[in-house]
Amino acid sequence: MSLEGIDVAVLAGGLGTRIRSVLGDTPKVLAPVDGRPYLAWLLDWLGGFGTRRVVLCLGHLADRVTDWTRDHAPHGMEVAVSVEPEPMGTAGAIRLARPLFRSDPVVAMNGDTFVGADLARFVAAHRSLGSDITLLCAEVADAGRYGRVEIDAGRITRFAEKEPGSARAGSINAGIYALSSTALDSLATTAARSIERDIFMTAPSGSIGAVMTGGQFIDIGTPESLQAAGAAFRAIAASRPEPTA
Repeated sequence: MSLEGIDVAVLAGGLGTRIRSVLGDTPKVLAPVDGRPYLAWLLDWLGGFGTRRVVLCLGHLADRVTDWTRDHAPHGMEVAVSVEPEPMGTAGAIRLARPLFRSDPVVAMNGDTFVGADLARFVAAHRSLGSDITLLCAEVADAGRYGRVEIDAGRITRFAEKEPGSARAGSINAGIYALSSTALDSLATTAARSIERDIFMTAPSGSIGAVMTGGQFIDIGTPESLQAAGAAFRAIAASRPEPTA
């Protein structure tokens, strides 16, 4: 199993307000992690699954990201770029980039979180579920920080709001989605801004698939989590799969 032939969309158009005090005018997706930009780690990881085509959905400081990818994109990987003229939210970014997507499904991922999961198996599970949308979900110690998901028989039955300070373990949306062409075409007809709130949370109970992973979940969106990410990425890099032909 590999991701060859599957487009991967990286949602990296956010303003990075939670981490601006540390990064200044460096785009969040280029945040330094153990001496390398986060995007370098991410593209290497995707390449390990055979990914040949990535679509970067950019906005704030997009020119800095495109300058970096021009010189540093992995050999054999096409990196296409979609740039928001103004902040459009995660759903708006995907809607804008829809003409660039060639595969069915497309894997979309948040540009400030990472999950050390087998993405090829995730796509295979998505196809087995037969859903138009499937979310990769992870178990974390503080689910209230992100908002919990309730799952039954491989389907999401309920999304719970964030509960800051609750510090209870639970399952969360890990920020990686498999989206069928049907789902993408439907999204393109809406004015939704947040794919999480306006699409996922309003979908009928049980209509969205869920795949659990035991892989480590990393959030680089705050100064504290960014500082802790280096050791995690070193461990992930040591165990990442070899590129699949």
